[in-house]
Amino acid sequence: MTRSIQQLFDLQGKTALVTGGSRGLGLQMAHALGEAGARIMLSSRKAGDLEEAVADLQAVGIDARWVAADCAREDDIRRLADDTLQRMGQVDILVNNAGAAWGAPAEDHPLEAWDKVMNLNVRGYFLLAQQIAKRSMIPRTSGRIINIASIAGLGGNPPGHETIAYNTSKGAVITFTQALACEWGKYGINVNAICPGFFPSKMTRGTLEKIGVENLKNNAPLHRLGDDEDLKGVTLLYASEAGKHITGQWLAVDGGVSVVTGG
Repeated sequence: MTRSIQQLFDLQGKTALVTGGSRGLGLQMAHALGEAGARIMLSSRKAGDLEEAVADLQAVGIDARWVAADCAREDDIRRLADDTLQRMGQVDILVNNAGAAWGAPAEDHPLEAWDKVMNLNVRGYFLLAQQIAKRSMIPRTSGRIINIASIAGLGGNPPGHETIAYNTSKGAVITFTQALACEWGKYGINVNAICPGFFPSKMTRGTLEKIGVENLKNNAPLHRLGDDEDLKGVTLLYASEAGKHITGQWLAVDGGVSVVTGG
């Protein structure tokens, strides 16, 4: 029998692990998944931030809990997977969102900063996806993995944006998503990416101050930045049965900026 649209987007009985989930885009996506019925495990580095985020989710009736972990560290990733599976039983949806950026001219970019960005933005995504897939998704031949990339991963930057490591890492996330989707489709795992544009956040604060909010808005066809709702729809599509035939794809959520820049 054909399911209704409400049934296709329903996540009742599902469990989601969201990294970098204590604020910003991660918390927004956790809200979307929780509001659709999923139980939520949040992770980021700081316990205090996670406590506040989980309280925010629970205040609207979402079943949420947290584990503090640094997704740039292999031992922390293994502990995060252990704790999540022990406490939640399984993971149906993994949102790889934890990330770092670094601004510096390419000719002077510190190597340690390059490694920091790559370890969290690429290596961390791979290690956590590997842990969760092997231990929860592959045995059950079912799962959704959502990798957060960026429109910065679609090409170069306009003048004034000196984030060579960040751009490179997010380009790698897109290719990683495509390759993983091809390998794990046989296990019933859908792997997709979201490429956000500019959303006000702690990570983008420096760019917003340097370039100017109005300038950034004027460069977007929709003349706006992202807000606290703009990732909810695509997150729910990728995570639910409504997106069961979508894998290996990326979608820019950027007000049209990538169209203007040729991304």
